[in-house]
Amino acid sequence: MSQITSLYVYKVVGQASRGVETRDLVEALGLSPEGPIDPAQMVSSSDYYDFFEALADRDPEGLLLPLRVGAAMRSDEYGAFGLAWKSAPNLRGSYVRSERYGHVLGSAETYSLEETADGLFFTLEKAGDGRPGMLLSNEASMSAVVTISKEVCAESFLPRAVLFRHAPRGDTSVYDSHFGCPVHFEAGRDALLVSADSIDAPNKLGDETIAKFFDRHLEQELASLTAEHGLEQRVRRAVANVLSEGVPTLSFIASEMGVGTRTLQRRLSAQGYSFQNLVDMARKDLAQRLLRETDYSLAEVAFLTGFAEQSGFTRAFRRWAGQTPRSYRLGAGEG
Repeated sequence: MSQITSLYVYKVVGQASRGVETRDLVEALGLSPEGPIDPAQMVSSSDYYDFFEALADRDPEGLLLPLRVGAAMRSDEYGAFGLAWKSAPNLRGSYVRSERYGHVLGSAETYSLEETADGLFFTLEKAGDGRPGMLLSNEASMSAVVTISKEVCAESFLPRAVLFRHAPRGDTSVYDSHFGCPVHFEAGRDALLVSADSIDAPNKLGDETIAKFFDRHLEQELASLTAEHGLEQRVRRAVANVLSEGVPTLSFIASEMGVGTRTLQRRLSAQGYSFQNLVDMARKDLAQRLLRETDYSLAEVAFLTGFAEQSGFTRAFRRWAGQTPRSYRLGAGEG
């Protein structure tokens, strides 16, 4: 089960329109509406997405809610992670630290930096099934990255473009006005496109010595999290390795890992995972990688991810990514 920092819950609540009831939604997550706010306290990403969707539905300005959430973020609120971001010598250093240490804010989000002829893509991959609350979360995350980049950069920062996988939820001029740059929907990825000049501009408080101090702290946090989530990753890799032969059973994967079926089931349950959920995640990850990185036909991708028919694969992929495999591949190619 992917997790996400409870900090985001309180930031969403803080940006809700006046008079919108939020207490019941926060308490349903097992959190106190009064705090305290601790970035290290996690909630299920699935529950967080449902919370975000429910609150946006209640809010008469629900279209703006995720953009306001991102705009309200400040680097100091992220703890050691935010301080490492702020003290990095430039935005490249900040973004690279997000690649390396982003999981200290939860296992649901993964960032990557990719250099292309058009500039650098800072891309967000988020665990989830493409439900509306996940799309809201993606918009908030992109808004937060832009906001914090502007906060720490010594020069005026403006991305070349903002990209979203999903279709617009409403008037697109709202997004253009918020980000101040072109915003592309159904683009095959959730990302910022940043120029080389912007990413290498110095940060206001950039200090390599201080940044390395926080890096050491984050390495310790990451090591602890890696040990905690290592079982999940091993199961997902084991599943992905055999999907072309069909969807494996729990007993088969347990045998491959050299443990008993009941032992593996018990250990997964103790960490909040179900075997079926990890199988689903492994199939999604493999499908997206094959669509991005190979020219296999959709029928071949379906077979390699354990589907007997392409139609079943298409339905599952829509649930995972909010679009068809063909649209995802076209968007990835354009990116």
